[in-house]
Amino acid sequence: MPRKPKRNTKGKIISAAWRLFYEQGYEDTTLEDILEASETSRGTFYHYFEGKDALLGTLSDLFDEKYRQLMPQLREEDDAVTVLAFLNRELFAMIDSSVSVELLARLLSTQLITRGEKHLLDRNRLYFRLLRTVIARGQSRGELRADRSVNEIVKAYALMERGLMYDWCLCSGEYSLSRYSADMMEMFLKIYAAAPGQDS
Repeated sequence: MPRKPKRNTKGKIISAAWRLFYEQGYEDTTLEDILEASETSRGTFYHYFEGKDALLGTLSDLFDEKYRQLMPQLREEDDAVTVLAFLNRELFAMIDSSVSVELLARLLSTQLITRGEKHLLDRNRLYFRLLRTVIARGQSRGELRADRSVNEIVKAYALMERGLMYDWCLCSGEYSLSRYSADMMEMFLKIYAAAPGQDS
């Protein structure tokens, strides 16, 4: 129980900050704006973050919060390919509507040059835990190829998503990320779907 308020406070700060970044732009969003929108004190903010720039590394937290919201919608009877396509579609729709191209590009660039923690690759993230669960279940039910390990498929899926995000940034968001990725992910997931009659 004691951990829940901490997680909620940090989450409130992150959610408020990214909403403001999207609405006002990163440069035009002040620390005071974030404190007001998240209803937190300066001291509380600095307990979690060194400053506004540190929030750039929290986009993965925002993504994981989206997955947390989606989990109750996952149905046991849905096959793994359907679930993976759903997760991608919902996340990328969120990016389309609430994460600017400039901010996503900034995050991806910081992950390339950092010598510290690469948040997007943190295997303890909810994102990776959820993918491993969905893919392992899909293999056990014969829905996904068994000649590739769970970790290999997880890595390929994450790589595909990062590639789609990178290309969207490279093209300055000139197309809908969610619509384009729906077509690309459908083709990609066919590679890992078990062939009819294939042994699991």
